Amino acid sequence: MKREDILHDLPAHVGRAVAHYWTTRSSQKERQKETGQTDQGLRGAVTGGAQMDGFGDLFADIIVAAGIPGACVHRRKDVELPGFFRPTKEWDLLVVRDKTLLVAIETKSQVGSFGNNFNNRTEEAMGSALDLWTAYREHAYLASPHPFLGYFFMLEDCQKSRTPVKVSEPHFRVFPEFVGASYCRRYELFCRKLVLERHYTASAFITSNAEDGRGGVFTTPAEDLAVERFAKVLVGHLSAFV
Repeated sequence: MKREDILHDLPAHVGRAVAHYWTTRSSQKERQKETGQTDQGLRGAVTGGAQMDGFGDLFADIIVAAGIPGACVHRRKDVELPGFFRPTKEWDLLVVRDKTLLVAIETKSQVGSFGNNFNNRTEEAMGSALDLWTAYREHAYLASPHPFLGYFFMLEDCQKSRTPVKVSEPHFRVFPEFVGASYCRRYELFCRKLVLERHYTASAFITSNAEDGRGGVFTTPAEDLAVERFAKVLVGHLSAFV
């Protein structure tokens, strides 16, 4: 598929990835119930993996359509990069061409358990970026030019994720944008700040729910975090290497 075709019809492609996410998640939960190996709580749908494959495959298609050979795009295997604070880190998608690191993308999601997982997700994303850029500084990726580092996140759209959350301020005031912010708003701020502080080259953030999501329905809370913008920055970066 041509690059122009994918970018022109990108919302439809994202919708198919959203539908894949929810249907895969549901089938994994049902399969675990049938085998009697159901994990505790919502974890059963998470440990099965594969829910995010639709998004990774979409980004891979965009990269190939931009002119990068498919053999240079790594998904599911050969996705380890050396770290500085740890030996290696697995990324969801890598582009390595002629011993040059061009792209590293992380795709994440959260359904339920918002209070428990928000800090884990944010700390993980920040830590991964710090590890990569420090290793890059130390020439772990040989003579690679500045790579594209991307972060994609999908959050469950529900009452709990949209309800304002109280903050604890026993000693100092939190930044005002966090006061009364829902988890949806917190993730929006987080994804935006990842790019603002140059931890990631681009970030995308969408929300969806299990019922409508099976039909490919999703929402983009902020235009600067739209998948379309993410894709255009990615393609623009790759244009120097084709």
